[in-house]
Amino acid sequence: MRLRAEEFRPRAGRYAFRVVQPRPALRHTTLVDPMRDWGYLVGDHDGLARLAGLFSFAAYSPHTVVHVPLRQSIPRDFPQGVPVDLVLVHQTLGLRPSTWPALRRGLTHGVPRTVRTDERRTARHAADWEDLWERRWDRLPRTGRVQPAVHARTLFLSGARDTFAAASVRIGGAAGSGPLAKGAVKGYDVLCASLTALLPLSRGRGTELDIGFQAYPPLAPFTPPGRSARRRRPAAASP
Repeated sequence: MRLRAEEFRPRAGRYAFRVVQPRPALRHTTLVDPMRDWGYLVGDHDGLARLAGLFSFAAYSPHTVVHVPLRQSIPRDFPQGVPVDLVLVHQTLGLRPSTWPALRRGLTHGVPRTVRTDERRTARHAADWEDLWERRWDRLPRTGRVQPAVHARTLFLSGARDTFAAASVRIGGAAGSGPLAKGAVKGYDVLCASLTALLPLSRGRGTELDIGFQAYPPLAPFTPPGRSARRRRPAAASP
């Protein structure tokens, strides 16, 4: 997959960071703060597909911060909650969420870029994580799970190669299966997948982050895959 993006080089104190944002923005994708409410990421096919690509890109870019602005997306009736932006960062980079406001102010004068992802490689490493989770779901090391944090109305997901790859595959699956789900053609949001298993375990109520599909209005142009976009009119009867 090829993704259009914009690259920035903001500084925080003595350190400079490489930050990448998708272009154009994911206007029909929203995210509710999972640390305060029930976490719900919902988007249309384009938004979820590109977001899956961004997770894949983040998996193999340990020195790059991926910033996905979502607070300014077109509001939806559901879900109700606090909208947040999304930042993907490798655990090895050591970026603290408290540093983000200073970096965000420096996101000016970006340079257009095209980033590439390898779906086969992503699927292979996602399968490695899924296999490890099946065998050691209750004893995964810290690097085996995505660490969430919220600061400055931004959800930070700190992960590693395999965890971001697993998230990419799950989001990509939601982008593919969502349009086929019952009710999608009528504009209802459809719960398709979840990232909860990638998040840390906790006693009592843990952090939940589910993924939903919703076609953006107007719904007239939306046709589920496999169905003809135009129905042929019946031929006129012979005189």
